[in-house]
Amino acid sequence: MINPRNFTFGCAFLLLLSCQDRQAMMEKSAAADTIVSYNSLSGNTSSSAAVVNQKDTTHRFIRTADLKFKVKNVVKATYTIEDIVARQDGFVTYTNLSSDVNYTSTKAISADSSLVTTAFTVSNTMVLRVPNVKLDTTLKLIGRTIDFLDYRVIKAEDVALQILSNSLSQKRASKSEKRLTNAIDQRGKKLLETTAAEELLDQKQAPADQARIANLGLNDQINYSTINLQIYQRQDQHREIIVNEKHMDEYEPSFGSRIVDSLQTGWKALENLLVFITRLWVFLLIGVAIYLAYLKWKR
Repeated sequence: MINPRNFTFGCAFLLLLSCQDRQAMMEKSAAADTIVSYNSLSGNTSSSAAVVNQKDTTHRFIRTADLKFKVKNVVKATYTIEDIVARQDGFVTYTNLSSDVNYTSTKAISADSSLVTTAFTVSNTMVLRVPNVKLDTTLKLIGRTIDFLDYRVIKAEDVALQILSNSLSQKRASKSEKRLTNAIDQRGKKLLETTAAEELLDQKQAPADQARIANLGLNDQINYSTINLQIYQRQDQHREIIVNEKHMDEYEPSFGSRIVDSLQTGWKALENLLVFITRLWVFLLIGVAIYLAYLKWKR
């Protein structure tokens, strides 16, 4: 018959184990959610600021994006990004692919050879121009190459008032230019007066030209968004064996190196001896058995 007290203790023990298992599962789930949310940052390369609202006819936005992120391989990522930009009818205006040397070490490994180890980091700085309506798509496609995202900054600057101001300045300068031209035509052909008036006319035309050029530049930035990228990969190493600068006859390891080499050689010899003895365990077992049998027979 089951003891009620033992039954109660058993149920309490099982309930305690169930609570601990549930708590452990909740902690694992929370940790997994944290990892997913952290890694999902790599895919958040776009924003609503990069999306063009076709219904908005009042504002004129200059959209720019600045990103810095790590990739598996900078060279492959560069080619992939260039292909993405080309497919989106954009173009690359600047790219600077380089390897930054972190440190270099040289170690003699024999009488005539040395091992040169170079630690380096590959990075690339790029400037891309893509159509304004394709900025969001381009950023999402670039996000597929990201291994770790450092930051992304997307800006949408409204320059509608600036364009209007330049247009008004251009109109005012144009009206002033027309009035001055008419005044020159109506006044006689005196050389000195005509020359001074022509110089004044040139001065009036300069603000109009500047306003027109400024609007052309703004419209270009509106039609084509600019993406600034800084991509890098984890530190890598390059090893190369070169001829030792010292002559073979002149090379001689230091006293400390010879002591260390001797200790290492002796230790390896001891290891080899122990391994050899271990391989003979069968013969040792047979010898022990024969010896015990001999002792038994002798008694």
